[in-house]
Amino acid sequence: MARPKKFRKVCAEPKYSIYVPKPRFYDTPEDMETVILTVEEFEVIRLIDNRNLDQFETAEKMEIARSTVQRMYKEAREKIADAMVNGKVLKIEGGQYRLCEDRFFVDVCPDCPARIKERKNQE
Repeated sequence: MARPKKFRKVCAEPKYSIYVPKPRFYDTPEDMETVILTVEEFEVIRLIDNRNLDQFETAEKMEIARSTVQRMYKEAREKIADAMVNGKVLKIEGGQYRLCEDRFFVDVCPDCPARIKERKNQE
């Protein structure tokens, strides 16, 4: 029996869930191939490339092993490169994750949208 997949902690779902390259005059977005990036893969890219965290810090934040972060990061970069180089639609959807606003971690996550919203309401 396979081990069940562990839910990964994600701060928030992405603001934008689809990226479409500018089609050539004979292409339509409906005809283009699609690459699916999971929400957890997006979170790994966000934390490592946008927040400049290392793989160890990212693993702690998402509550997964560093080796899992390394694998997800490699897969996410391959998917993004495929979409960019080959002119494919990039969709961010699905995966096995929990939002930190659904859990008690809102207090320890400084960039969590739920915490930012709470701070704005207190001001």
